[in-house]
Amino acid sequence: MTEEKSEGVPFAGTSTSRDAADAVEKVSSEIYDLLGVKGKASENSAGVTGCEGKDPKTYFRVFHPWSFKAAAVSDQAKAMERLKSELPKHGWKIVRYGPNNSKNKSVTLTADHDEKKVSVKVTNMEKGDAPMLSLDLVSGCYKVPDGKTVEHF
Repeated sequence: MTEEKSEGVPFAGTSTSRDAADAVEKVSSEIYDLLGVKGKASENSAGVTGCEGKDPKTYFRVFHPWSFKAAAVSDQAKAMERLKSELPKHGWKIVRYGPNNSKNKSVTLTADHDEKKVSVKVTNMEKGDAPMLSLDLVSGCYKVPDGKTVEHF
């Protein structure tokens, strides 16, 4: 993500909090469609947070954490491999893929979409009591339109 940056975070444009949250949730839906395995996604809503070093009444980022529980635990690895191959075909750049530093060495994929100014981190949490994919999306830094203030939710 290359345009104007603040603390390494790209400028995502001008938007209301609600419209930006809707856009990030739409990106989550697109990623869900790429998983390619049967299962159930959590129904978490997007939220709004500040942009480090910027006026919190004017600048914000959107985050959308959610999870996916595959119908079969073995399908989680298939979904991760599918994301690794399919995301680049849809404008994503994979910036990291492999085991993380956790005790379980869970496979984690991190990807950026420069055009949409969104990053995603997907962790295959297949070991443990509740196997699932954990997905965390975060937008670049938005500015609200003139005369508006950031709506936090």
